Amino acid sequence: MTTSRATAHPYDPLTAEEIERAVQAVRSDRPELGSPRFPLVRLDPPDKEAVRSHDPSRPVARSAFLVVYDRDAGATYEARVGLARNVVTSWRHVPGVQPPIMIEEILALEDIVKNDDASIAALARHGVDDLSLLQLDPWSTGTLPVEGVDARRRVIRASAYVRRFKEDNGYARPVGNLVFVIDCDARSVAAIIEGEPIPLPPENGNYDAGSVGPLRDDLRPIEIVQPEGPSFTVSGNVIEWQRWRLHTHIDTVEGLVISDVSYQDGDRRRSILHRASIGEMVVPYGDTSDDFYFRNVFDAGEYNLGKTVGSLSLGCDCLGEIRYLDAVLADESGSPHTVPNAICLHEEDYGILWKHWDFRYVERAEVRRSRRMVVSAIHTIGNYEYGFFWYFYLDGTIQFEAKLTGIVQTRAIAPGEVPGYGTLVAPQLDAPNHQHLFNMRLDMEVDGPRNSVVEVDAVGLPVGPDNPHGNAIVARQTLIENERAGRRMCEPLAARTWKIVNPGVRNRLGQPVAYKLVPFAGPTLLAAPTSDLARRAEFARAHLWVTRYSPDELHPAGDYPNQHPGDGIGEWVKQERDLVNTDVVLWHTFGTSHLPRPEDWPIMPCEYVGFTLKPAGFFDRNPSLDVPPPVGHDTAHCHHVPEQDDQ
Repeated sequence: MTTSRATAHPYDPLTAEEIERAVQAVRSDRPELGSPRFPLVRLDPPDKEAVRSHDPSRPVARSAFLVVYDRDAGATYEARVGLARNVVTSWRHVPGVQPPIMIEEILALEDIVKNDDASIAALARHGVDDLSLLQLDPWSTGTLPVEGVDARRRVIRASAYVRRFKEDNGYARPVGNLVFVIDCDARSVAAIIEGEPIPLPPENGNYDAGSVGPLRDDLRPIEIVQPEGPSFTVSGNVIEWQRWRLHTHIDTVEGLVISDVSYQDGDRRRSILHRASIGEMVVPYGDTSDDFYFRNVFDAGEYNLGKTVGSLSLGCDCLGEIRYLDAVLADESGSPHTVPNAICLHEEDYGILWKHWDFRYVERAEVRRSRRMVVSAIHTIGNYEYGFFWYFYLDGTIQFEAKLTGIVQTRAIAPGEVPGYGTLVAPQLDAPNHQHLFNMRLDMEVDGPRNSVVEVDAVGLPVGPDNPHGNAIVARQTLIENERAGRRMCEPLAARTWKIVNPGVRNRLGQPVAYKLVPFAGPTLLAAPTSDLARRAEFARAHLWVTRYSPDELHPAGDYPNQHPGDGIGEWVKQERDLVNTDVVLWHTFGTSHLPRPEDWPIMPCEYVGFTLKPAGFFDRNPSLDVPPPVGHDTAHCHHVPEQDDQ
């Protein structure tokens, strides 16, 4: 018998050894599965109370959660393995669902097409005779039917691109009006969707330093040095910096996760945020052509966002005095592998924190520099990169930012054609309109788990007896009492925010302590409400949802969105659970409607979206008053010193 090793924190991800033991336990317990696949192997998280009361001297029992796919039977199972004794503690068949698309299925697409005579002939009709540099991108099929293909089969639609050499940008030459439907279990082409051939676009789209011509020669180096080292410490996956303490790791489904966030306020360590992660994200394309209308991807639930995390490089992705955390993940055979430098940790200057110049008497300014702790990871999903950045500030603010870059998705069009649902970015190359909509699951814990959510609007009052000059502004507060009212929208004109308050804890002014969510006031889902996509991505149709915590509700589009007609948060709120003074979860939808520009080609400069969590009565006063003046310590370093009169 092998016992589980003690870990530093209950939310530490599975180690390579634990992954191996969990997979072997399933194989031993279920020998009837001839060749099981393991689309998901992750920590089975302990009860939240075990995290709150964690004592390193008393390790929490470790358990693994696995999704197991029997390809022969087309059946999906869920398993839990207790790692103290390496035994399967639960086994459940989940009928009628498909697990996420597996990386091994993506890698098999090109061989399947290249070995299919009908596919070879179709490619030839579209001007592709040399298959050595054929590129096939996978597209989840949702529940949109394919004529002649049984909807119960496990299928992927695949679009083709042609490279001229190995390092070429294939998105410069998409093969228009041609889609392959791949049966993943049978490893065969189930259908070919074909329209009139379109000539391949003529231009290259390469962006490496050797392809773009002379480079600028007037950029001088910027060096960031911390000769005494960084101000943060790292112990396992736990980070401590400037009174902040938090845990971070890469989850197979959600990617970068932040959890157990607290702040040392005097002699009290105060909880703020129990766990935060991308619960789901959807990227719907707005082109109606036969080779595009189905392109609506759920990057977390359909593709396993965490499996797309990449290794980061000092001086390129991260700059300064850097520390890294690796990610240990499992492939579909159940074998663990390590992604080195998956999470980047560093601190950076962020301009002025606060300043005032008392020009009447003191004639000098008091100023402090802002600094932030950065926790980041970058996920590459096909053509796009998503950089996820968490920022922690000296004044108690928490910020999340997603940086969108990579290569826009492209479509070949006929010479002289004007795109109807996109932008011409190169001759005969259309970049279709689309959206990127993220949903952040915020399991709040403001001074403990018993919280309420209050919507706050800044409202100008009409002229009346109490407002004779018409200048009154009030904060109109609406308590969200039940999940019936938990679906909310942004209102920029009212500067709408949502306060997460703890009614049982008061600050020195008698107010309930709170943090407020300052949302990203952007778009919601543009697809028609009656569409297949709107049913499957209901979470993206509102800026905020508030639910009562349930350990089974982690992903707002459901646990198995691949080839599923719709599940998740829209069904959960029908329970109409009370939300006052209880354990609440906020689900914030934010993102962008991307109408591509020529400047987004051949590679897209970063676009930024995100939100902020700010203390709102959580502290008794500005918590950053004790930040020291900028380095130098002499008055003349950053203060104006008045000239002395000659006597």
